[in-house]
Amino acid sequence: MIIIKSPAEIEKIRAAGRVLARILRTLSESITPGVTTTADLDALAAILVKEVGGRAAFKGYMGYPAHICTSVNQQVVHGLPSNRVLMPGDILSIDMGVELDGYYADAAITVPIGEITPEARRLLDITRQALYVGIDQAQVGKRIGDIASAIQKFVERHGYSVVRELVGHGVGRKIHEDPPVPNYGKPGSGPVLREGMTLAIEPMVNQGKPQVHCLSDKWTIVTEDGKLSAHFEHTVAITRKGPLILTVE
Repeated sequence: MIIIKSPAEIEKIRAAGRVLARILRTLSESITPGVTTTADLDALAAILVKEVGGRAAFKGYMGYPAHICTSVNQQVVHGLPSNRVLMPGDILSIDMGVELDGYYADAAITVPIGEITPEARRLLDITRQALYVGIDQAQVGKRIGDIASAIQKFVERHGYSVVRELVGHGVGRKIHEDPPVPNYGKPGSGPVLREGMTLAIEPMVNQGKPQVHCLSDKWTIVTEDGKLSAHFEHTVAITRKGPLILTVE
């Protein structure tokens, strides 16, 4: 069931989104290449969300053991924080959900660790742009397939692939709600976008082929061919005036 949010509810999601955007920025700015571990970032995220009276939405969700997902290089999503040191040349996706006052926001960024290759930089740029291409389609009267198709066409036009097994989703009263929001599909397909819908739009883009698999830790998803992957995500409200990004400061 797709839950339509009132303007007051959207403001509550927006409040959670502002907190989340600040936390993601602080985490990215705290990284010292060759020193910081992904576990360090998880510990910092726990402190930051507690300071504002919020809660890390992923912690304990379906048994997930950490506050954030930290996916490095060929890891697509759901990477478990660990003692892995972030080294110059790595790329790191940080995915986090925050619950504040009973409402959820979800967002992700992929950041370069020190100097990265031009190829890795281009992957990050195209994935970030793909997110906004999808957001542009989040208009009243359009359909989920319009978002999905726009992302897929943009990504593939630049020589990359979108992950098929993992999708975006509704978000708001819960961290995961209907409808699913794929990053591939046909324009004009899927549920109609209505005012008051709130969606987590999140392209996951691979440098190589789209196939992925899960590691033995039962969480970390990696590219099948070992090539890099990037991930950007915003929580977005559908309004009469157009898409409203809720996960910004």
